Amino acid sequence: MAVVMTTSASHPQRAMLLTGASRGIGHATVKRFSAAGWRVITCSRHAFPEECPWEAGPEDHIQVDLADPVNTEEAIVEIKDRLNGAGLHALVNNAAISPKDKQGARLGSIDTSLADWQWVFQVNFFAPIMLARGLIEELEQVKGSVVNVTSIAGARVHPFAGAAYGTSKAALAALTREMASDFAPRGIRVNAIAPGEIDTSILSPGTEKIVAQIPMRRLGTPDEVAKTIYFLCTDQSSYVNGAEIAINGGQHV
Repeated sequence: MAVVMTTSASHPQRAMLLTGASRGIGHATVKRFSAAGWRVITCSRHAFPEECPWEAGPEDHIQVDLADPVNTEEAIVEIKDRLNGAGLHALVNNAAISPKDKQGARLGSIDTSLADWQWVFQVNFFAPIMLARGLIEELEQVKGSVVNVTSIAGARVHPFAGAAYGTSKAALAALTREMASDFAPRGIRVNAIAPGEIDTSILSPGTEKIVAQIPMRRLGTPDEVAKTIYFLCTDQSSYVNGAEIAINGGQHV
């Protein structure tokens, strides 16, 4: 049976759903929201990792393959069940994939297989709108927020991110604008963040050459990204809708 946790009798605990929670930006986002007292429901392809710091993690983790539309729909049913009639204050679409070739190099538009194009777009583009539409009633109930995680690679050709990844992120940025227009009349704000080079375990060799060209001359941290996500999910950003916030130390200028 699903359990709805509360901070007081009159103020139910805020709840957020995060995809791609097992590492990097996702992991930092879980810690940021959990520290602020939010209930965090996580989704990833992997089982809940034992070393994760939040107490309710095992009970509020859903293992789902977002590349599988049927499994994604099943996860939406499970999420609704776990919310048990409560609202969803935030949906953060963070999960993404960027396949490489056998040598670990980026795949361009010519050498990316059709199967890989479809795989990338299902995870990076279709899953976010499936989740948002599937949970629209829960979001509307509490005037929640949706944050789509795009990328600097959605606006320029990136030396490491593949063509399918970059175009899927560009499409997600466009989708964010469309969603902001469509969801706002229901009281739901939709925004995006576009990280640049962030210090995570998935950095590619040669990243130091990019860092040398960033005005701030350093990588961003996952917590810096998580802070911006948190801002977009709180009342501090109550009139921010349809925005895409660049988090890249000035790399885009």
